[in-house]
Amino acid sequence: MIFTETPLDGSFIIVPELNEDERGFFARTFSQREFMERGLCSQFVECNVSFNKKKGTLRGMHYQGAPFAQAKIVGCIRGAIHDVLIDLRGDSATFKKWFAVELSAANHLMLYAAEGFAHGFQTLEDNTEVFYQMSEVDVPESARGVRWNDPAFAIEWPTAERTIIARDMAYPDFDVAVWNS
Repeated sequence: MIFTETPLDGSFIIVPELNEDERGFFARTFSQREFMERGLCSQFVECNVSFNKKKGTLRGMHYQGAPFAQAKIVGCIRGAIHDVLIDLRGDSATFKKWFAVELSAANHLMLYAAEGFAHGFQTLEDNTEVFYQMSEVDVPESARGVRWNDPAFAIEWPTAERTIIARDMAYPDFDVAVWNS
């Protein structure tokens, strides 16, 4: 695997190295040793799949609050997504900054985010599937989010007719004073 730092401290694009032959390819998508060597979370306790019927489906921006914060590895196993991270670690040099990358079944890229990042995506194709590895189990009472179009972050999303659930549209404006309290 090839790890490339993103502009956000604590997040990486991961490129699986494809071993190709006449059958197709084989690639490692996780190695505890390789993650540990880079000081990244290397314990993942839950895997999830998100299936999205329509192009333009937007899920996010989600995270889990302490003590159940999650590091994540995200990959797109069918279709394509515009994948977005926001650094919500108050002590980080990249606090409130965002980063986006296209993940697709065709490019095989994955995105790693340390604990403290909000994550979301918008599908670029119908019938898109996203695969997640999480360092902590899902605890619904710890689920948090920030609004996908909050001006505090000014995320640039692909233009599309979007499908978004009410919860993701209803998060209040981000307020640093409240965040730091």
